[in-house]
Amino acid sequence: STASGTEIINIIRTAYPDHAILAEESGAHQGNEFVWVIDPLDGTTNFLHGFPQFAVSIALKHKGRLEVAVIYDPLRDELFTAKRGGGAMLNNRRIRVTKQSAMKGALIGTGFPFKTDRHLDAYVGMFKAMTTDSAGIRRAGSAALDLAYVAAGRLDGFWEIGLMEWDMAAGVLLIKEAGGVVTDFSFNDGYLQNGNLIAGNPKMHQVMYKLIEPHVTDSLR
Repeated sequence: STASGTEIINIIRTAYPDHAILAEESGAHQGNEFVWVIDPLDGTTNFLHGFPQFAVSIALKHKGRLEVAVIYDPLRDELFTAKRGGGAMLNNRRIRVTKQSAMKGALIGTGFPFKTDRHLDAYVGMFKAMTTDSAGIRRAGSAALDLAYVAAGRLDGFWEIGLMEWDMAAGVLLIKEAGGVVTDFSFNDGYLQNGNLIAGNPKMHQVMYKLIEPHVTDSLR
């Protein structure tokens, strides 16, 4: 992770020396309207255990707006890409979110807030609400890939509490360019700041929001 992150950052700094970089290992480097948001290994624990669900996630923001996204799964050689206004692609083929419109039969992704029990009760309430009617909940351990899978129509929706910006920046743009909707728990676009996210096709997003909202505490808004 450290070596790949260093390599990615070096390549970007060589090509764009005046751009800023935001990454877990490098911290925030402010001072430019262009900011690269990088997670060189999303799903580190999976990688360390040989569990085949991890990815590289890279996004570019210009004046705070997501412009370009790349998520790469090296094991499956799947390259998810998006450009603002240009649609979302998987290995150069166009991808779209699903047309699922109800929780019955839906496959939903999530991430468990394991590092703190601060929001555990709220999350458990959300989890119970989601499992009641859905076809299943998947917690695979890589938010970047989960979001890419929503964009590609493999998951009907996704929600999580307390993500970091580098976990989700690329995936957010992928979903939007694939026809999906992404908001925080207040139905606003503050997810990159507060880390709380609901994503899906337009209908599933509304269905999920209605199930999640009763369990949202003031500290999650």
